[in-house]
Amino acid sequence: MADISDDIPLAAEFPPASREQWLKLVDGVLKGAPFERKLVAKSYDRLAIQPLYSRAAARPVAARSPGMPWQVSQRVEHPDPASANAEALQDLSGGATGLSLVFAGSIGAYGYGLPATGAAIARALDNILLDAGISIELDLGMDREAASGAMAAIIGRQGIAPSSTNIRFGFDPISEAAAFGQSTLPLDQLAGRLAAAAGGLAAQGFKGPFAVADGRLVHNAGGSEAQELGYVLAAGVTYLRGLEQEFPLDTARRLLFFRLAADADQILTIAKFRALRKLWARVEAACGLSPEPITISAETAWRMMTKRDPWVNLLRTTIAVFSAGVGGADSISVLPHTAALGLPDRFARRMARNTQLILLEESNLGRVSDPAAGSGGVEDLTDKLCNAAWAQFQEIERIGGAGPALEQGLIQRNVAATRAERQTAIDRRKDALTGTSEFPNLAEAQVSVLDVAPVFVARSGRAAVTIEAMPCFRLAEPFERLRDRSDAILSKTGGRPKIFLANLGRLSDFGARAMFAKNFFEAGGIAAVTNEGFASSLLDCVPKTDQSAMIAAFKASGTALACLCSSDAQYASEAVSAAKALGNAGARYICLAGWPQDLEAALKAAGVGTFIHVGCDVVATLKIALQFVEVT
Repeated sequence: MADISDDIPLAAEFPPASREQWLKLVDGVLKGAPFERKLVAKSYDRLAIQPLYSRAAARPVAARSPGMPWQVSQRVEHPDPASANAEALQDLSGGATGLSLVFAGSIGAYGYGLPATGAAIARALDNILLDAGISIELDLGMDREAASGAMAAIIGRQGIAPSSTNIRFGFDPISEAAAFGQSTLPLDQLAGRLAAAAGGLAAQGFKGPFAVADGRLVHNAGGSEAQELGYVLAAGVTYLRGLEQEFPLDTARRLLFFRLAADADQILTIAKFRALRKLWARVEAACGLSPEPITISAETAWRMMTKRDPWVNLLRTTIAVFSAGVGGADSISVLPHTAALGLPDRFARRMARNTQLILLEESNLGRVSDPAAGSGGVEDLTDKLCNAAWAQFQEIERIGGAGPALEQGLIQRNVAATRAERQTAIDRRKDALTGTSEFPNLAEAQVSVLDVAPVFVARSGRAAVTIEAMPCFRLAEPFERLRDRSDAILSKTGGRPKIFLANLGRLSDFGARAMFAKNFFEAGGIAAVTNEGFASSLLDCVPKTDQSAMIAAFKASGTALACLCSSDAQYASEAVSAAKALGNAGARYICLAGWPQDLEAALKAAGVGTFIHVGCDVVATLKIALQFVEVT
């Protein structure tokens, strides 16, 4: 018997398989369908994502120190400083190693945030030992200088040496201007103003970093991975040029950090974080510097969060944390699963915190440096993202950098095109949102959030420059608006809008399309009234539908909406007559699950107004259906 320590290669007795052999087997399954169309996915940057990759040469990207965990950062966003302090102390005692102070009106505020006053900041940080290794990251709004100055004053009053603190001040005036659509200074002066503020803090002994290039601006607006990276590079270079006015270049680069959004696309998110490090190393090399590891802060993506079935957000944020951690993030902040519904309560905050702690302490995810190195898929996408993002960066630089590109609307136009494409994919369910556009639960239990009114920060009236603002949205919003309309009907009538499923033939005929129709309409808050079909005889090869029984069930359903569900063969023999019978019985809206194109004209003549199928515009169809049942 071989010693257990012997190297026994897995499947060593089998000859190695080639890609050509695999492709031959795949071709047999595809039956002539194009491989590229069926199995090769495309990102929103038009990057090809293959179904299978071979092993790549491991090219580790320098990130966190090997074996060191990332910082578990908790958002401090309660508008009441005393309540914010209570939550922060609870988070730190529960395992958090950092705090992200979110100020009202910042890019990451999402409706809430601390006031940018010295009293508010001091109260929020009461009893928190700022020189005990805890990281503090400031998510600043338009009052960035007041907030940072107040933070520095608090450190001074407590007699703490600024150099002993770990504070990322987070100046990002260009992104703030783009989010608000205005700036109190011309955009080409913002980097210089930032550098002056950084110089003042450095003179007090703070070690920084002071500036951040924040990709959430582009991600929240619906941009692609390459667009987010391209903008971050452009903003980072702009700030580096500004900081160089106050500091030597080798020092200036260490005063800048980066912030990216992490979403539920696992492989692309890993590749995005790895790509940023490689891209910035190229910038440093172009500046004549030897590249050093940069600091990247991650926050789970706002745009992927949903109001409906918010428990699924726990899965989304877990994937996002995993991806950012594997990708090498230095600090991660998780949006609680109820964030889209209001200010999260303590339970939601604990779940957000524990999402990270389990991955770190039970899965030991932080112990391996760049675990994705050598993965064929990740390495390939990292390289492709680097190339695509560099092209975006060059386009921005050609017209003068991040500021001029925003003033001329270049970045906004590029992101808007991607946002429109992304929203079309959501509306047609090409990009599925589990619990919202797919597998909705109309009987879901409500979750609790704090009873705190949102804080809205008005735009300043003293703008020197006005530009097109970058929007901040969530992908689920079109479906959530439909569900809100359904809730309004429920509130007025005591019942949800309904649609009767006219199931023709046997279960084997209608089962798949009946399930599709139920999922389809309940995504818009229209409950499906289903049944076991109305086959007159189960012994017939092509069973007939008992139309009188079907019509009786339709009338008993109490709705004027109906959807025919069955196989193409059953449609050919019964769909036209069934549609006519439903119309005569009072159906005002008749649709059919599927798209039998050879029968389309006859079915429309019989009263079928809509065909629901994979790839159709789900949101537009549901809007029309709701119009037939809304209470005026």
